[in-house]
Amino acid sequence: MTMAAMTTGTTSSEVEVEAPKLSINVEFSGGLEMLFSDQRRHMLSIPALNKDGKPATIADLIDYLCEHTMRDTRKELFVLEDHLRPGILVLVNDADWELEGEEAYEIQAGDNILFVSTLHGG
Repeated sequence: MTMAAMTTGTTSSEVEVEAPKLSINVEFSGGLEMLFSDQRRHMLSIPALNKDGKPATIADLIDYLCEHTMRDTRKELFVLEDHLRPGILVLVNDADWELEGEEAYEIQAGDNILFVSTLHGG
């Protein structure tokens, strides 16, 4: 038993280890910000690993945004069939996500990810 465990009365197997996190900046424009509390910029701390224990990807970020950040109930304006809705451009550190592997891009600490809707009413 470790010294910390002796003082707290817990065994080392009972001590919860906090999962590693990634600090990133996420921005929305072109009207998408209305889905996220009318806030354009979000500084987030997301799990570094997905539920399968693999590095977090943009696909995982999209799920995270829908579950934890989106306050609007109209999820279908952001995702369609569990993928980002067509007509939404994504920039990863000012580069088109198509150059970075799209949803498979592994997120790095400090990344700036911008979602821009090209779909506008007229």
